[in-house]
Amino acid sequence: MRGLTSALPAPGPDAVDRPGGLSHRAASIISRARILKHALAAAVATALLSTPASASDKLTFDERVEVVRGLMAEFATVKAPLPRSKKPLPFESTGSYDKKHWEEAGKELGPAARVGDLIQITKVTIESDKILLEINGGIKGGRKWYDRLEVGMGNRTTPIGQSGTPLAGTAIALLFHKPLEGMKASSIKKMLAPVLDFEKRSATELYSESLPPEIQKAIKEKRAEVGMNREQVLLALGHPVRKTRETKEGAELEDWIYGQAPGRILFVVFEGNKVVKTKESYAGLGAEAAAPLPPK
Repeated sequence: MRGLTSALPAPGPDAVDRPGGLSHRAASIISRARILKHALAAAVATALLSTPASASDKLTFDERVEVVRGLMAEFATVKAPLPRSKKPLPFESTGSYDKKHWEEAGKELGPAARVGDLIQITKVTIESDKILLEINGGIKGGRKWYDRLEVGMGNRTTPIGQSGTPLAGTAIALLFHKPLEGMKASSIKKMLAPVLDFEKRSATELYSESLPPEIQKAIKEKRAEVGMNREQVLLALGHPVRKTRETKEGAELEDWIYGQAPGRILFVVFEGNKVVKTKESYAGLGAEAAAPLPPK
């Protein structure tokens, strides 16, 4: 059976704040650039919509998309030592796990996160009898996520991160030992409660709540709207697959492109720091594809 996967660039475990105060590393990062509070919200690649499910699946396509949407880019506070591991750490859907096995993995490769640290889910893969969750970019995670961010005006941007420290990432395999049945992202978070707490408020949430209601609604629904800025689009959709630039009637435009063929492709057009148009089209789906939505 074919799995369902979505991924984001990997963040650092101190990328956002948590109740009770910031860690020293997070405080340093956020003081250098407030944009770190804004970037990397939940996003599901639009290409997922073209991934078929097996006829024998009990987990419906809509349920699969909801699970991925509900887990992608979510932050959680670590409640038990989380080790790095070459293979995904096994965790039973009943909420139990082999602590000794996790300890041995930690002795071999060290910790990915300690109790109280914030981590982020950067990839979700749904298989026939398990769900794989990549944490902080996984075991092969490279630079800090903020090393890939740039700030600036117009065509002039400057990297805000200077760290070359390897990212501490790992992965968890949530095991069901049977074909997956109907479930929601909220139920998966409850299963993971012994090791991860998803209830803590992040800086991303706090920033979102300061925005106008219509922008909050668009971000929650993972939509880009005319008038949003780049940081708000990152919150809603994450990083684009690619970007293109053009000059049209004297205006410099930049397209952020989400999705790949075959499937739905979204174009978000910026003039300066503001979205001036969005349009959606379909590629490689043949006659069965729905008609593309009109440009906004």
